[in-house]
Amino acid sequence: MKNYIWGKNAVLEALSKNPKRINKIYISKNIGLDNRLKKIKELALNNSVIIQFTNLNKYLEIIKEETGEDINLQGVVASVSPVEYISLENFIEHAPKDKFKKLVILDGVSDPHNFGAIIRTMAAAGYDGILIGNHRSCPVTPVVEKTSAGAVNHIPIIKANSLSGAVDYLKNNDWWIIALDMNNSDNYFDINYKDMNFALVLGAEGDGISKTLLNKADFKIKVPSQFESLNVASCAAVVIYETVRQTEYSK
Repeated sequence: MKNYIWGKNAVLEALSKNPKRINKIYISKNIGLDNRLKKIKELALNNSVIIQFTNLNKYLEIIKEETGEDINLQGVVASVSPVEYISLENFIEHAPKDKFKKLVILDGVSDPHNFGAIIRTMAAAGYDGILIGNHRSCPVTPVVEKTSAGAVNHIPIIKANSLSGAVDYLKNNDWWIIALDMNNSDNYFDINYKDMNFALVLGAEGDGISKTLLNKADFKIKVPSQFESLNVASCAAVVIYETVRQTEYSK
């Protein structure tokens, strides 16, 4: 099956950030062009991307069968090349040297909606990259891209064969590892995130972070809750914006 993305924001962001990913765009012939669809048309023409005005029912059925979800195409579908991953070594080599950097590591997060929501929060917060493993982790799927509202095009996505090895590599390159583990006593706002490169490790709901990565963490934090714990995407948003508050807005 071809790789499709859909929705105005996802298609617009892919066109804006990386138009070479776009093979062809399909716009519903039965829909009026609002401002975002007009912008998609304009960017496509400027980047020599073919647009076809057509009935989208065929693509709706293909995508629903592939994802198993009821979806809203919002009048636009694009055939695209997959998002490209980079290596951790490449990320470290090309990362800016004049500022401290922030990463998220996902250990076993398999839900594409959580993955996409986390990427969207990270991009909004100015994080530098997200790291996933080859195993036990959701790859970047069309659902991830749609949920992220196209933010996958704005942030490096790093893939490693071994998360344990990747964490060791980070620690050897002056990074600190912070694990979000609800069984620990330190609250996320008790940690000083300033003046260091750090990677925030998030685990799957239920299983959490593997013992191997927990044992390698320099700090272990939790998001306090008087009810059942928040899901991983919500926890990520809470912690990510505390790190931004400290590093960008407090003296």
